[in-house]
Amino acid sequence: MVSLLRTLQDSEPALLPVLASVWGVKIDPKDRERAAKLLAEAMLTPAHAERIWDTLNDGQRGALQLLISNKGKMPETMFTRLFGEIRRMGAGQIERERPLEQPAGTAEALFYRGLIGIAYETTNAGPRGILHIPEDLLAVLPIHKTAYDNLEEVDDDFPEEEMDEDTTVGIILIDKPDNAHPADTSVVDDMTTLLAYIQLNSPAVESDSVADVDALMAHLLTRDAGRLVFLIGLAASAGFIESQSARLYIKRPEVRRWLEHPRHEQVRTLAEAWRGSTVWHDLWHVPGLYVEREAGTMPQYNPAAARQEAIDLLESAAPREGWWSQDSFIDLMKSHDRDFQRPNGDYQSWYIRNDAGEYLTGEESWDAVEGALLHYYLNGPLHWLGLFDVADGASRLSAYGRAFIARKGWPTPPDTPDKIVIKDDGTLLVPRKAPRIDRFQVARFAVWISAGDPYTYRLQGDSIAAAAEQGISVSHIAAFLNKANNDAPLPAAIQRLLENWRGGATAAVTFERLLVLRTTASETLDFIFDTPALRRYLGARLGPMAVVIRADQWGALQTALGEHSIQVELIGLP
Repeated sequence: MVSLLRTLQDSEPALLPVLASVWGVKIDPKDRERAAKLLAEAMLTPAHAERIWDTLNDGQRGALQLLISNKGKMPETMFTRLFGEIRRMGAGQIERERPLEQPAGTAEALFYRGLIGIAYETTNAGPRGILHIPEDLLAVLPIHKTAYDNLEEVDDDFPEEEMDEDTTVGIILIDKPDNAHPADTSVVDDMTTLLAYIQLNSPAVESDSVADVDALMAHLLTRDAGRLVFLIGLAASAGFIESQSARLYIKRPEVRRWLEHPRHEQVRTLAEAWRGSTVWHDLWHVPGLYVEREAGTMPQYNPAAARQEAIDLLESAAPREGWWSQDSFIDLMKSHDRDFQRPNGDYQSWYIRNDAGEYLTGEESWDAVEGALLHYYLNGPLHWLGLFDVADGASRLSAYGRAFIARKGWPTPPDTPDKIVIKDDGTLLVPRKAPRIDRFQVARFAVWISAGDPYTYRLQGDSIAAAAEQGISVSHIAAFLNKANNDAPLPAAIQRLLENWRGGATAAVTFERLLVLRTTASETLDFIFDTPALRRYLGARLGPMAVVIRADQWGALQTALGEHSIQVELIGLP
């Protein structure tokens, strides 16, 4: 904290004469340095400090006691919200407004008596103003003369309902919440799937997600669109992927290092990537909020700073065991540090709409914006990362969560790998506990069948051909499978498949879905071929009573046949 002398030296020149009159000190306003020293000497005299203390009313003493209980300082926006604004005045305005006799509120009455000062500090969210009691002045104030229990006896300098927002708000414990969802580490498994998908497809980016999202979603353990967008942002934050020409590509060295780590380290890497990310903006992804990302001061928004403010409050206030109310945590943030993502207290320079298209501005929108963001932290990223269990309106720290908020004691449970099962028909069963690097490799040379525990893949000719395009040879595949099989002989069918593809494909064929016309007599098909109005719809003849017809014109052919008294029976067509 700042000393009284430094506070006086940094104050506006017009303030010193006011303080001199309050404390009974003769000064020369033109000699600011000496004036500040004389004032500091007088104000730090216990007898003088007690005299000024005795002139305060209960509301003013209560405001000081609140500051004292908060380690002698508080964000300026919060203190003035509770105790009124402080007008910075020049000499002329002081003479006209007379803030000593007619203060705008409790805060101003204390400021123009020199009992509180204004300073600035750097927070995670940037610089902000604070109101504080100079530390050496605090040492001489007779604070014992007013009991803290009498804080509720305040004057009318501020609205009574605002006094309800004090630092006595705490997080409320909940015994047995409904619909509990324990945290898990599936974020590791789904991240592995995402990275393999990007490696294989280099997908285009569409609205924060990827093209053909359904193809990817089918192979995730948690099929949630919002969580998938978070995974993509998390991959970018961890340096796993990059965008080039609106397509995603993996960064192979970074991805390989992460894939080779044990699961607990993989969780930690992802959690820390989210903590410090300035790439991922949680606020932009809160359900029901629509942020105009390039408007106002939003381009200067620091999502990592806002995130850390919430984590810091969790570290200091969240119970380490048991369920607690999410709403009480949000209320605590509102009373403790409501400007956690707006260090200058500016609630006008962002453009955010709700589902109804209404712009959410001003402090009255705090619950709809800041409150919704905190709710998203708890039920989105903190849960998805395996750090918090969630239930209806409740949260509970997991072992990883306790280590995350405290930044120490990260759990290191054993990570004993399970083996890949290789079946005779080329099916590969990859358990969740198999090394993620192994599943990533399997996903590159086998067809994706299903996600789960185990994941199911199948080795077949077209997947071997696709792998060759990535530089994965049959020899690489054979070596991997032999290692996974503990060098035991591979099933004979797989050995033949690999041997047949060792030199690549020997020929190519195509499969086509065709529409076939069959007749009950060869003479009928001869008639159709001999009739120009009907022959135009035909393709290759398949025999004396069958012919390929154009799939996009079967309806017209049906009509034309009817005109020639030929009855048509549809099989497998609408």
